[in-house]
Amino acid sequence: MPDIVAHNVCFDYPGRRALDGVSFGVERSQIFGLLGPNGGGKTTLFRILCTLATPTSGSATICDRDVVLDAFYVREQIGVVFQANSLDGELTVLENLRNQGHLYGLRGPTLRRRVDEVSERFRLRDRLNELGKTLSGGVQRRLEIAKSLMHSPRVLILDEPSAGLDPNARYDLWNFLKSIRTEKGTTILLTTHLMEEADRCDSLAILDRGRLVSSGTPDGLKDRIGGDVITVKTANPEEFHAGLERTFGCRSMVVDGTVRLETPRGHEFVARLIETFPGTVEAVTVSRPTLEDVFVHETGHRFSERTMEQ
Repeated sequence: MPDIVAHNVCFDYPGRRALDGVSFGVERSQIFGLLGPNGGGKTTLFRILCTLATPTSGSATICDRDVVLDAFYVREQIGVVFQANSLDGELTVLENLRNQGHLYGLRGPTLRRRVDEVSERFRLRDRLNELGKTLSGGVQRRLEIAKSLMHSPRVLILDEPSAGLDPNARYDLWNFLKSIRTEKGTTILLTTHLMEEADRCDSLAILDRGRLVSSGTPDGLKDRIGGDVITVKTANPEEFHAGLERTFGCRSMVVDGTVRLETPRGHEFVARLIETFPGTVEAVTVSRPTLEDVFVHETGHRFSERTMEQ
């Protein structure tokens, strides 16, 4: 039984549908990513899974319990890391950890043991007496995750965990996530709009405008494209696009003023393109598929074309 299941989840804001029939499952000990641009529905789904919002229709379960009907039980099973900083800057690292433990009923030797464990795991032992507001962004994020794990949750849910982190801090964050997945069997779900972060997940659900457009492993999603991605810059992309389909019978699309197509052995096809349309190709690139290409393939527009904020 998957640790997290969303079944046909819909959510409506006044005058707007934010989630439209989203379904997926997250197996035990997976790192699962919800990838999508701003306005794709990630934050709304995050709030539903954290028991902070009730779906308009459909259902979601965590550890086989409904997030609405059994919200209290679900909250005991999850650790939550919000995108916005939730630390108390006027408390020390130690006080932040103790306060979180108290909220989950930890006292005495049990609390001290958990503080020792998470401060050791997240390299906070030498920072215990520092105020939260004096910590760097990377250390604050480590403390946020340490707090969320004080009660040893089975599932960890994070909203844009790399937001505001420099590359080194982002690298450390992923090492920590992989270590708790491997050593503790923790199931991890995170939202992200970063392609490189999504590539590190075991499995993904790609959201766009409230709908799940594709899901699977990062490599599996890229393999579905079935060839190289060719991007052509030309003075008249619509005319070039029509000529491609007329001459070669291949599927192409105009995206951001360039012509994009997918084909096996792309480097060989480029020579045929230039020969067939002499003088019209200003620039051409050939690349292996990326998650950005998967998104374009499924939606017809680039990931950077943002929709309304959640």
